[in-house]
Amino acid sequence: MAAGAATERLSVEEIFGAMSYGPAPESPSNAQAWLDYHKRCFGHFIGGKWVKPENRKFYTSKNPATGESLATTVEGEDPDVELAVKVARRAFESWSKLSCHVRARHLYSVARNVQKHQRLLSVLESLDNGKPIRESRDCDIPLVVRHFYHHAGWAQLMDVEMKDWKPVGVVAAIVPWNFPLMLLTWKICPALAMGNTVVLKPATYTRLTALLLAEICAEAGLPPGVFNVVTGNGAFGSKLAMHQSVDKVAFTGSTAVGQLLRQSTAGTGKKLSLELGGKSPFIVFDTADMDSVVEGLVDAIWFNQGQVCSAGSRLLMQESIADDLIYRLKQRMQRLRVGDSLDKGIDMSALVDESQKKTITEYVEEAKAEGADVYQMCEGMHQKTPKGLFYPPTLITNVNTVSRVVREEIFGPVLVALTFRTAKEAIALANNTPYGLAGSVWTENLPLALEVAMSLKAGAVWVNGHNMFDAAAGFGGYKESGFGRDGGKEGLYEYVRPTWEERPYPNPGEIQYSTYAAVHGADLAPIPGQMARPKLLKTDAVPSVDRTYKLYYGGAQKRPYSMYSRPIFDHTGRALAYVGDCNRKDVRNAVEAAHAGAPGWGKRAAHNRAQIVYYMAENLEVRRQEMAQHLSNLTGVSIEDALREVDSCIERLFYWGAYCDKYGGTVQETLLYGATVMVREPVGVVAIVCPDENPLLSFVSLFAPAIVRGNAVVIVPSEKYPLPALELYQGSKFVEWSSAANVKRTWVNYGVQRDWWNPQQGAGEEFLYHATQCKNIWIPMGEIFAN
Repeated sequence: MAAGAATERLSVEEIFGAMSYGPAPESPSNAQAWLDYHKRCFGHFIGGKWVKPENRKFYTSKNPATGESLATTVEGEDPDVELAVKVARRAFESWSKLSCHVRARHLYSVARNVQKHQRLLSVLESLDNGKPIRESRDCDIPLVVRHFYHHAGWAQLMDVEMKDWKPVGVVAAIVPWNFPLMLLTWKICPALAMGNTVVLKPATYTRLTALLLAEICAEAGLPPGVFNVVTGNGAFGSKLAMHQSVDKVAFTGSTAVGQLLRQSTAGTGKKLSLELGGKSPFIVFDTADMDSVVEGLVDAIWFNQGQVCSAGSRLLMQESIADDLIYRLKQRMQRLRVGDSLDKGIDMSALVDESQKKTITEYVEEAKAEGADVYQMCEGMHQKTPKGLFYPPTLITNVNTVSRVVREEIFGPVLVALTFRTAKEAIALANNTPYGLAGSVWTENLPLALEVAMSLKAGAVWVNGHNMFDAAAGFGGYKESGFGRDGGKEGLYEYVRPTWEERPYPNPGEIQYSTYAAVHGADLAPIPGQMARPKLLKTDAVPSVDRTYKLYYGGAQKRPYSMYSRPIFDHTGRALAYVGDCNRKDVRNAVEAAHAGAPGWGKRAAHNRAQIVYYMAENLEVRRQEMAQHLSNLTGVSIEDALREVDSCIERLFYWGAYCDKYGGTVQETLLYGATVMVREPVGVVAIVCPDENPLLSFVSLFAPAIVRGNAVVIVPSEKYPLPALELYQGSKFVEWSSAANVKRTWVNYGVQRDWWNPQQGAGEEFLYHATQCKNIWIPMGEIFAN
């Protein structure tokens, strides 16, 4: 109902017949009082107190639904980064040495204090971000509380559950504007639980709830400097990430910015986790409950105005039910309400900024120009104020798969619909994207749902639901949706390093990326005449048969396409043999062969993979003396040490063979009434470049865990001589920088050697971590009992 007077003119029968909503405004008075208390002007929060540097510019935060100015916040500069990181580093020295129980008490206290101010945080979040109050009140802030409680438990259990790991140090957390408070909590909770300190930079548009949380943490007794908040623009965030004393960067945001961060941090020795964009499929089979599907779509794409990285923005419908579903969906869209963010009865509110509205409009207009059908719900839009940044719920049909609205993340309330005929086609369409953040499967046929869920290349898959989150289940992506997880035990590994490892500080210098390692045959010239003449057989004057060392891929030995060979020298510098010298075509062929073999190998029974690895050990045992002699000739070690290395390789193959069927995943204890199953899937095709030290043992130690967990491997064995340290640094930097193009996961050594004999360094849990990626499948239930 538009006004109270109009309601009075209707009879009771008419009111119940129309069932129109009246306004249900949430009072902003407490949030306004907090802003007034701080004179609506905020500095940084560093070392447990407010810091307002002189001679700084300020940014004005506005309510997107009304255009009202809320407060100004300082625009940070280089000295502010220096101060915040210095304070965090100093606090780390004491915070990391606290007992697990004391850290757990601190996080528990923060959780309790957040609950005391839960409504204030909800209202301020909706004012600053523009999201509906019922979303911030019923979803965002409860998840904030849940993460603090959950990670208080992990803090308590660190000495038991993470006994071989230690904190990384100072963490730079950079978060976006779509879930300002919830996403920052996903970063700081595991970081603090594992003994790190944090410097947080919130998004430019949405800074206020981060500052309020910092104040609440100080009031809860969190030691000064453990959690710091600095405000500034995007360039300021890059300066924070690149500070030498920052040991880890945790970022959530767009794929484009994530790629820049990967490049800028390449070769620095910093840990990096990226939770990036998505174009998540919402797959509907003809066995689905259509009423549930329609309500699920509302939550999937119009939750938070579609400004959600995991939004179900691609509707894939089985052809037989497409017309019915589109009709039902349009009917439901007519009843969506768009209005002020503090109205408890609305479904959608304002976009965060004018630039976001402009981008969304451009995408939709381009789809119209291509001939797509665009349906928009504009009926409820009359509730907006003239200054509000509102955009109507939008459905686009009759669109092809190469259209930008299908391929690219729009980050707005725009749903794109396509059809499929078979389950295989649905899987192909769903995976036909560079992203891999999330997806959902809708069907009452559970075997079908699970098979499709396992086939999707995404970090989270919901069955008959969408956008479900919990602190006990890690959230993160595959492919260009990033790497690393937020939440669950799997999320803790982003904020720790092995106890034996020290943070490397390499200095690789500048690299010409376009020419680095691009010259073929520059290191070892394939010049004939370097080898000794072949020995004659003792029995007569017949020479021994020449042995040619070829490449091996696709199940067969191959000659190099370059038609070059490179000499291999022993420890005295004498040439022993020639091996094939690969070029780009050899690499491409090997990668293609690995991709062809990966699906079948990954789906093999774990027991079968184990038997193959044990068979490798068996064959190595048969050739034990021969392999030891090769090692001794090449490296100059004694035959006894060479035999010990071969024996260690056999033992390590048995060790990793044992893990074939013992690291598959777990059932997460989330708040879902049902089962949340975490599956550790193979990464896919893994490229490995082996170091020079302990050439056979390091080869087996890197190759075996990747193979046992179902990956296909393209591996480059050790080169003849150890490279200079500078070149190793540069190699690590080049690998990390190059990986940014499609956001590949990397694991490099920055020129720091490991002790391959040491079980923790040569066969620790980190090998399994890097050989797998986590997928959480959410399976609800509720046929018998109410959930």
